[in-house]
Amino acid sequence: MSSEILVEVAYALPQQQVIIPVKVSEDVTAEQAVRASGILQKFPEIDLAQNRLGIFGKLAKNDTVLRERDRVEIYRPLIADPKEIRRQRAAEGKVMKKGGGDLPAAE
Repeated sequence: MSSEILVEVAYALPQQQVIIPVKVSEDVTAEQAVRASGILQKFPEIDLAQNRLGIFGKLAKNDTVLRERDRVEIYRPLIADPKEIRRQRAAEGKVMKKGGGDLPAAE
């Protein structure tokens, strides 16, 4: 008989973040924990074939076995490629400051 561990499943939208604690068997995978959390019913747009998973900010495969207190994160696809945005700004000759936006013109 396997013992249970406590893990969290997290999903964030621009205006909302959901973290669901779930007790699972100690040999559970990241994908199994996501399914057990019930988050797929709350957010039907999540597709485990498309959305990547991570554990504490590091990409993980769906079949990664979890440990006690791991947080499985479901990542949404990027709307814009950050590298492409930087290239466009550089091509336009815009100077960027930390945090984005343009610096005021030097006098």
